[in-house]
Amino acid sequence: MRQNLVAGNWKMNLTYPEGLALVEEITRLAGDAGATGPEIVVCPPFPLLHGVGQALPQGGRFHLGAQNCHQKESGAFTGEVSAKVLASVGCEYVILGHSERRQYFGEDDELLSQKLKAALVAGLKPIFCVGESLDTREADETFAFISKQLTDGLFHLSNEEFEQVTIAYEPIWAIGTGRTASSAQAQEVHAFIREQIARAYDAQAALNTTILYGGSANAQNARELFSQPDVDGGLIGGASLKAVDFATIIQSF
Repeated sequence: MRQNLVAGNWKMNLTYPEGLALVEEITRLAGDAGATGPEIVVCPPFPLLHGVGQALPQGGRFHLGAQNCHQKESGAFTGEVSAKVLASVGCEYVILGHSERRQYFGEDDELLSQKLKAALVAGLKPIFCVGESLDTREADETFAFISKQLTDGLFHLSNEEFEQVTIAYEPIWAIGTGRTASSAQAQEVHAFIREQIARAYDAQAALNTTILYGGSANAQNARELFSQPDVDGGLIGGASLKAVDFATIIQSF
């Protein structure tokens, strides 16, 4: 049975004191580590990881995640952070292939496939992002585009490796724009992704894979989105920086 999950991507926001204050408020509002509900992943900027991880309730449904990692274990890569280092400070998850990394830093599926392997070797669980631009959607090429992202970036993994992966569908046209895919649009793409998993692996793998929606989900639309049969949670951006909103999203199942 696949796991419902809500991940908060803080992006390049919050100072260390602000991050600690946010975590304290989220845990107060969302319930303690042993409460029922979805798994919760908090993904702060690199310098905040260790401190935020220490502040999260331990041993339950709260988990620490990073926003990216380098594909090499170590070396002369100034400014980069390896998956091994992330694991050493308590990370359990890592976001890979976010549209902002693809757009602003030129990350392609070949590079992301290397990052996936590095994350898995280090014991991290990747949250692998796919999604189309507005031009791609309007050209009616959404399914072909996402199929290629999955095939080139993800489906080289073994069955055992793939079991550790969560997929996030993030329509680029709905990120930070205030636009959101309708629940029907989200469900259509999530169901398509699950069909592609079944073809690449098997029906059981498709059934067990957690697929998140990541396009401007918020406290107002989360319940409707999460009610769709193939939407298992959200990769939350701006709303994860507001404790009340993020707690509401967590409680939307």
